[in-house]
Amino acid sequence: MPHVRVTHATEYRYNQPVKLLRHRLMLRPRDSHDLQLLDATLTLSPPAVRQRWAHDVQSNSVLFVDFDQTETDLLRIVSTLDLEHYPTGNDFPLETSAELYPFSYAVEEVPDLARLAERHSPDPERKVDAWARKFLNPKGPTRTMDLLVAMTRAIKSDFAYQGREAEGTNTPTVTLATRSGACRDFALLMMEAARALGFAARFISGYLYDEALVDSADPVVGGGATHAWVAIYLPGTGWVEFDPTNGLIAGRNLIRVSVARTPEQAVPVSGGFIGAPNSFQALDVNVTVTVGTLAPPADAAPRANPVPSDTGNEAEPQPA
Repeated sequence: MPHVRVTHATEYRYNQPVKLLRHRLMLRPRDSHDLQLLDATLTLSPPAVRQRWAHDVQSNSVLFVDFDQTETDLLRIVSTLDLEHYPTGNDFPLETSAELYPFSYAVEEVPDLARLAERHSPDPERKVDAWARKFLNPKGPTRTMDLLVAMTRAIKSDFAYQGREAEGTNTPTVTLATRSGACRDFALLMMEAARALGFAARFISGYLYDEALVDSADPVVGGGATHAWVAIYLPGTGWVEFDPTNGLIAGRNLIRVSVARTPEQAVPVSGGFIGAPNSFQALDVNVTVTVGTLAPPADAAPRANPVPSDTGNEAEPQPA
């Protein structure tokens, strides 16, 4: 049960003053049996004139922020979360009927899972289908968990990780063709491959921190990052999280912030500005994690992650 503090700093810089439009923030996780939110603070510069909380269609906490019309050349957003994390263990008891693939979801659950089991990315040549079926046992029954674990570990071993700060997520067919991608690309590939086999799957956005921090004898501060992985619904055990980037099932070093049907629904920070098309200069993002203490952290200094833009829309890159 580690105490975890996550400080997520996002800084937009402009080469000339602009007027900020409404921004949409998804930075606050939901309390659950495996994650207790002790405190959440948000610092905005310039300050907001209006803030409104809402739940989106997946019940994620969303904050809408309005600024006054004073021009600025800097927007800085700092979210600090104090959490107690109760990670799920490695015991995932399935209903007897779901231990072997294929199986059917309960009729009363199908209406709620239907859209999450539908394919969302074009695959005209059925390449994702073919890849997903490689994990079926050709000599006999396929155990459901063995299938999903093998798929998770195959992405880790067979694909090259390439962090990418640019916006957007590669389609599964592109990820298969290049055998490389960022964590959000791998999450989408596994999500669509699982859906190709009839599983209901969700995209998860959150934070990743160093596993070594959890068992440290002394309070330590370590690097963190935004991250993406996938959850698959399995009868008897519910939503099970798989991290294909690291080849892990669940994980005590994953902090879930939002769940979504598509990656586009889980962007941490999005918004816009009024100004010349070339006003945007750079976007800096920094995530730091403290494990084992709740002492006030030093202010997080953003690292340089320039993202060129020539539009009036801005969005923090999805997890790399």
